[in-house]
Amino acid sequence: MQQSVVPELAHTHTRPIHWLATATAVAGVVALSSVVQPGSATAAQPGPGAKAAPAAIAPPDPAAVTFPVDCGPTEVVVQKKASGDLDGDGSPETVAVVRCDAGSGTPPNGVYVLTQGGAAKKPRIVATLVDPKDRLSVTGFAVRDGAVTATLLGYSSADVPSCCPDVKDRAKWQWKNGAFIRSTPSDAQSI
Repeated sequence: MQQSVVPELAHTHTRPIHWLATATAVAGVVALSSVVQPGSATAAQPGPGAKAAPAAIAPPDPAAVTFPVDCGPTEVVVQKKASGDLDGDGSPETVAVVRCDAGSGTPPNGVYVLTQGGAAKKPRIVATLVDPKDRLSVTGFAVRDGAVTATLLGYSSADVPSCCPDVKDRAKWQWKNGAFIRSTPSDAQSI
């Protein structure tokens, strides 16, 4: 017979006192739960005079807008879009990044803010954040927390080929005092 190197511990063997302590603890929890009860439910169906919550307002659809971009024989294509309440009026605006659907090269982007207020049947452009005439391409585009952010790729001179932008800039637009104000995001890093 081999002897254990670990001495026998008294608490590793259950004794009647252990079962009694466990039973007393469970009985205490059951008794306490019968005394402490949650409050009564107060949910009720709305009465006949109650008004329903307003339906969610759909953001403006860029497909219903004619963008001020001259593409010649090619079409204007919406590359990216995002919606959010940019002016704090409770209605969403849509920001659309558009360009000409060219077969090759890097056509410049335009970035437009669309709204569709009240009885208007079609959305309309209310702001141009990036004009295609500026020869910029837009990447890293987002609408968050009432702001539009984007990374803008451009050219240091007219001699730089349109395939290879050599200037990178980060931009942020926010609605302030009736206009979209451009700034540089706090997390922007220059290259």
